[in-house]
Amino acid sequence: MKPKLFFLISFLFLMDIVHCQKEGKSYSRSEKKQNLIKDPLTPSKAAFYSAVIPGLGQIYTKRYWTIPFIYGGLTVSAYYFIYQTNEMKTYRNAYKQRIRGDYSDEYTRKILFNDQLIEGMNFHKNYRDLSILWFVGTYLLNVLDANVGAHLLQFNVESKLTIKPYLDQIELNSIPVAGINLNLKF
Repeated sequence: MKPKLFFLISFLFLMDIVHCQKEGKSYSRSEKKQNLIKDPLTPSKAAFYSAVIPGLGQIYTKRYWTIPFIYGGLTVSAYYFIYQTNEMKTYRNAYKQRIRGDYSDEYTRKILFNDQLIEGMNFHKNYRDLSILWFVGTYLLNVLDANVGAHLLQFNVESKLTIKPYLDQIELNSIPVAGINLNLKF
């Protein structure tokens, strides 16, 4: 039984090697980029990919440098959400203890009145809500960035349209004049 199993595994392994050595069509990097540029659905694909997994649209359009900013914004927003939620809960629990008549909380010597505990709870609640807005805003900017970046890949930049700054002199006074030259070639 063992020799048959060995020959079966060897045969499958050899077939896989033979299959992997078949001639296939290979694309260079510039051809892959040209395919992205020519595809009219590239912006919507990039936006969809970024909506599913943040940063995936930037990977799709090969704009890798924006990914740390996306995950940095999402991570910082999530951290402050957790921090502000925990602080809000400590103020709320201290307020509940004082309402029951137990003054053995961590704010006993710092905060004397219950109104100050409510103000602290509302303060951290507001900043918690702001961190949620930052998280949603960073997520939406991620999707928007992927879409705009893919659109800019398709923007036609040719030598037919050029804008060049120039420095010239007026012949009568020899005063230098700066300007911008716009050339359109048909």
